[in-house]
Amino acid sequence: MTDTTKQDHVLIFDTTLRDGEQSPGATMTHSEKLEIAGLLDEMGVDIIEAGFPIASEGDFAAVSEIARNAKTSVICGLARAQIGDIDRCWEAVKHAKRPRIHTFIGTSPLHRAIPNLDMDQMAERIEQTVTHARNLCDNVQWSPMDATRTEEDYLCRVVEIAIKCGATTINIPDTVGYTAPRESAALISMLLERVPGADEITFATHCHNDLGMATANSLAAVEAGARQIECTINGLGERAGNTALEEVVMALKVRNDIMPFHTGIDATKIMNISRRVAAVSGFPVQFNKAIVGKNAFAHESGIHQDGMLKNAETFEIMRPEDVGLTETNIVMGKHSGRAALRSKLENLGFELGDNQLKDVFVRFKALADRKKEIYDDDLIALMRTATDPENDRIKLVSLRVVCGTHGPQQADLVLNIDGVEKSTTQTGDGPVDASFNAIKALVSHSARLQLYQVHAVTEGTDAQATVSVRMEEEGRIVTGQSADTDTVVASARAYIHALNRLLVRREKAGKDAREISYKDVG
Repeated sequence: MTDTTKQDHVLIFDTTLRDGEQSPGATMTHSEKLEIAGLLDEMGVDIIEAGFPIASEGDFAAVSEIARNAKTSVICGLARAQIGDIDRCWEAVKHAKRPRIHTFIGTSPLHRAIPNLDMDQMAERIEQTVTHARNLCDNVQWSPMDATRTEEDYLCRVVEIAIKCGATTINIPDTVGYTAPRESAALISMLLERVPGADEITFATHCHNDLGMATANSLAAVEAGARQIECTINGLGERAGNTALEEVVMALKVRNDIMPFHTGIDATKIMNISRRVAAVSGFPVQFNKAIVGKNAFAHESGIHQDGMLKNAETFEIMRPEDVGLTETNIVMGKHSGRAALRSKLENLGFELGDNQLKDVFVRFKALADRKKEIYDDDLIALMRTATDPENDRIKLVSLRVVCGTHGPQQADLVLNIDGVEKSTTQTGDGPVDASFNAIKALVSHSARLQLYQVHAVTEGTDAQATVSVRMEEEGRIVTGQSADTDTVVASARAYIHALNRLLVRREKAGKDAREISYKDVG
């Protein structure tokens, strides 16, 4: 076994709650952010970028509370190269045992043109803002945004300024996923060689996945001397996403023979947090996603199955249990009790209080009455469909659909809206369209349905369907998710989930939630 105590430690900087949340529609509630931060802290993430405090009161409140609750992780907030941003960031993170201010400015020609600063003016701004941040906090990270498209001489100049002004970490972002592995490595090597004081600070790498090379670029930077990787759970993030935490952690673990570095991450917690982030963000993990995808440890080819039966290492370079996938012998069904359900959920990574277990048990029994066998994925889907208490103003009471090959399909719907039951009957092009039309008739809105996606949770005709929807209204993007053995019911609940989130987003935007007019039409 490799002695990692003699290896260089690579810091894991997780930005799921900041960069990851910038994915269109991935906005998390306050309680969800606190939950994810707690899981990140528990799994051994070195630095948690908790948010962008100046962005909103909600972001500030979340970063502040995460900072107060953190046990071991450094808690970091993001700030533009502006004094007001930095002050606000410090107000949020100063409650942490180990706070960090992360300030940035775009240094490439394209980004310098946005604030209309020439090279000297930008250098002066960097000197002023990094100095101010360091006067507030002894742990300061600075990033030249779009570093991979910045002129090398100028990049060296501004990195040197940031170091002299007290930055303890210099992050080199590939903001638009433009670079390639050998360029990523060469850039870190060049800075270490040319910039005075570079050997006294930590270099970080922050890669986006626009060309599908984020993980490779991050690992190449580490081999060249970077000692901090910025990443997100499931690779969540803007456009094509960020470097995936699970990929770099397991790459360093599995290929420690050629990359002799170690992290402090408890890899057995990866699967649990992956599932939770997928649930709260509304972004399901693709089946063939490395490490955490549903098919990552599945084998269908006859040759592969034969090899697996003889020796699992024939086709698996890591074990499922290494990332928290465990097999249990407990078969769940309608006769299973609460103790068995609690034990099964704990094996799947879900820790429930008594009140939570009571709610889940009721829904489990309802599911067991409709399905003969309850698979692990059914239970995971059941956990994902838990309601958001702070968002739950609209509830589905009943839905009946009439469909067939002739005529328009019909949906008879009853909703509970702010404690009052409303009903309607609407038609549409198919049962899902009719159901959505009925919901819109009771909850008037102008949101456009951007995405409607259905996945079968397990096999069989009684399988649950997980439905995800994404809606956009006046620039506000929300997602909703639900699961049910009835695809139409799952669709309606997912749509309602998204509408509930839209209400919260409106309120956060300072608008009266009564903009949505509730109407009796039936």
